Amino acid sequence: MPRRRTSLKRNRADKKRHLHNLKIKQELKKTLKKFQALLTAKNASEAKALLGKVFSQLDKAAKKRIIHRQTANRRKSRLTKRLGKAA
Repeated sequence: MPRRRTSLKRNRADKKRHLHNLKIKQELKKTLKKFQALLTAKNASEAKALLGKVFSQLDKAAKKRIIHRQTANRRKSRLTKRLGKAA
């Protein structure tokens, strides 16, 4: 357990930041699962509508450095490919 005031404050800030990042990741995962479910249900039109929201969440997470920029681009590419195959 740290003793210095700055270390204690850093721990509090880290915990708060971790919870915030976790919330964003969970929302992203939830949206991705919904998108996958639409694709498996052969519901391409609704999946296409949801794709914009998925892209937005990926870009925001990458901008805030919650996920790496290239990871977001790779996922967007793969999701677009899957949607193209389903449609």
